[in-house]
Amino acid sequence: MSALPEPAFRLEGISPRAYQHPADRAATAALAAIPKLDQVVGKLVELGYERALRQNYMGSAVRLGERQLPRVWTLHRQVLTALDLESVPALYLTQYPLANALTFGTADPIVVLNSELVTLFDEAGLQVVLAHEAAHIHSEHVLYRTALAILLALGTTIARLPFVAGIPLLAVRAALLEWSRAAELSCDRASALLTRRPEQVCRTLMVLSAGAAAEQLSLDAFMAQGLDYEESGKGLGRISRLLSDLNLTHPMPVRRTHELMRWVQSGAFDRIVGGEYPRRGEEAPPREEAGAAAGHYGERVRGAFDDVLRTAGEAGDQLSDARRRMEDWLGGRRGG
Repeated sequence: MSALPEPAFRLEGISPRAYQHPADRAATAALAAIPKLDQVVGKLVELGYERALRQNYMGSAVRLGERQLPRVWTLHRQVLTALDLESVPALYLTQYPLANALTFGTADPIVVLNSELVTLFDEAGLQVVLAHEAAHIHSEHVLYRTALAILLALGTTIARLPFVAGIPLLAVRAALLEWSRAAELSCDRASALLTRRPEQVCRTLMVLSAGAAAEQLSLDAFMAQGLDYEESGKGLGRISRLLSDLNLTHPMPVRRTHELMRWVQSGAFDRIVGGEYPRRGEEAPPREEAGAAAGHYGERVRGAFDDVLRTAGEAGDQLSDARRRMEDWLGGRRGG
């Protein structure tokens, strides 16, 4: 099977704004509004944490190339070309039983694949993963992703180093996690564009969730599961989901598939594949992004609490009905 739809397939000059999810745009604007955040990120890098991460992979992982898993290296080069990226980040494979990938590095990004990915996926699945990571580089996500990787690696050490440049690290970590979840939605779109197979992106997310071979799973059933997940998120359940998301770097896979397919069905996917997209340097000025950030997160939280109030009202009505029925029943018993 061919790795890409066409040997010379390239989205020439495409701007990351072409596929940027509104949540990503809002979250990025929200990060930009945090005073001194760039100083905190710079300080974390300056303290040597990024260098330590990089040295760890260089010393314990295998750098892929023409003589090391050449088929994976070829896929890596192809998705970079398709996204019109000239530089080729180093690609590493590390032994780890959880299927995942990571891109980090402020000046010189590297891509790291966990070994389980190569075990689970054929070329089509690996292409989706590599295209997703290439989109992180194309979208210039690497600065904030590096900062988040450092903060997650620090773990409980944050308690001993609570402030950097006068900003609490736990608050920075929470803000970066929110941004990271939004950025993943953008890269899912880019992966669909590069493969021209949105359903393959959804299938890859399903296999990442299950850890089983794709031919043994039903994508239709997984998409239906996503609908059940969305419809069940009401009232206190929605608040619980909102709170459980706070420590996640990625949105729930069932949500990612439906976010992607809604975008495809909007017609944006076909327009971009057909060559209708903004080029780098031609983007509209981001005049309203700060307001979009406030609106996005305000609506998200407000909607959750509205559901809680609505659920509480419904519960109150049900309790009143139950009480009336009980009183009627007791009255009947007393009368008998």
